Amino acid sequence: MFGKPILNELTAYKQGMQIKEVKEKYNLDKIVKLASNENPYGYSEKVKQFFDEIDQDFAFYPDGYAADLRHQLAEKLSVEPDQLVFGAGSDEIITFICRAFLSPGTNTVMAKPTFPQYRHHALIEGAEVREIPTREDGQHDLENMQKAIDDNTKVVWLCTPDNPTGNLIPYEAFVHFMEQIPDDVVVVLDEAYYEYVDPGLRYPFLETLERFPNVVMLRTFSKIYGLAGLRVGYAISNIEIADKLNVVRGPFNTTSFSQRVCQEALKDDDFIERTRKLNEKVRQSFEQFLDSIGWGYYPSHTNFLLVKTPTDADEMAEYLLKHGFIVRSGTYLGYPNTLRITIGTEEDMAELKDVLLQFTNR
Repeated sequence: MFGKPILNELTAYKQGMQIKEVKEKYNLDKIVKLASNENPYGYSEKVKQFFDEIDQDFAFYPDGYAADLRHQLAEKLSVEPDQLVFGAGSDEIITFICRAFLSPGTNTVMAKPTFPQYRHHALIEGAEVREIPTREDGQHDLENMQKAIDDNTKVVWLCTPDNPTGNLIPYEAFVHFMEQIPDDVVVVLDEAYYEYVDPGLRYPFLETLERFPNVVMLRTFSKIYGLAGLRVGYAISNIEIADKLNVVRGPFNTTSFSQRVCQEALKDDDFIERTRKLNEKVRQSFEQFLDSIGWGYYPSHTNFLLVKTPTDADEMAEYLLKHGFIVRSGTYLGYPNTLRITIGTEEDMAELKDVLLQFTNR
C-alpha cells in the first residue's frame, strides 16, 4: 500500500457538474451556475483593462515573495508586509497551517459542519480532529469548542461568515471566546467572505491582531474580487506565525500573472462596494421570495443562502439541474434537506424564482 494509512479513509475533493457537462446531459442552451459562491458580476474594469494591455514575460519564475502585491496589500491593510502569507487560494494556506502546527499527538478543534478542508488536511497530518456540532441556528458552539481545548490543542478553526450557513460569529462572542483559551493555541479566522459583510459588522482586524497575537486571518481574491480562476488567497497574522507558514510554503506558489491581476483588483474599491450592495439587494429580494413560499433559510452575511427545502435536497438539486441551475445539495455539506444557493444577478434569480414556483405549484 502506498501513502499514509489515513489516505485510504479520505477521498479527493469532488467537484460538482461543470456547465458543459450539464448542457450535454440535459440538452440545455443556458446554464446558471449558483453552486460555488463565485461573483456573478465578474471582476473589476481595471482588471479587464490589464488583460487588454498585458505585457509580461512568463519564461521566468514568479517572485516567490510576491513583493509588489505584498507591499500594495500591506499598505491597504495598514500591516507590515511580513505579516502576510500568500497561497494558491486560501485553501492552500489551510494546508500550510496544518503542516506547520499539527502532527500525531496533537489535536485541532472545529465546528461540525463547517468548511471541510480543515478536517481533511488535519487528518492527513495525523492530528486528532475534535468536531463540535453547531447550534440549531447554525452558529458555532463556542462554549463547547472552548471546553474541547486541552494541552495538546494546537489549532482552532472559526469560519466567519461560515460556509455553508453564511452565519457571522458576533465580535463580542469571538472576543469572549479568545479570552478563555491559551495564548499558544493558533486560532484561524477564515474570512473568505469578509468583503460581503456589512462594514458595520466586520471585525476590527487591526485591533484583533494586536489584542490576540495567536490569531490568523484568512482571506481570498476568489469571492468578491471575482478571481477564483487565478487562485490567490492570503493570511494576515503576527510575523512569528507568518514566518512559520512561509517555511512550509512552496517557493513559487503564486504566478506572476495572478500577482499582477490581484494588484489591479486592489485598486478598485468602487467595484467591491458596488458588488457588495448589489449582492445584498438581490439576496434580500430572494429571502423575501422564500418567505412568501414558506421556505426557511439560515441568515446570511455572504453571497449565498443555505435554503431549507420541503423535499429531499438531492432530488431538488437534480430538478434545478434539469432546468439549467447548478446549486449545491446540503447532503454533501452536513445539512440534509438544504440547498446552498449562490446569489446570482437579478436576472438569474428572477429565473430561479420562476422555476421554484413551478416546483411548488406542481
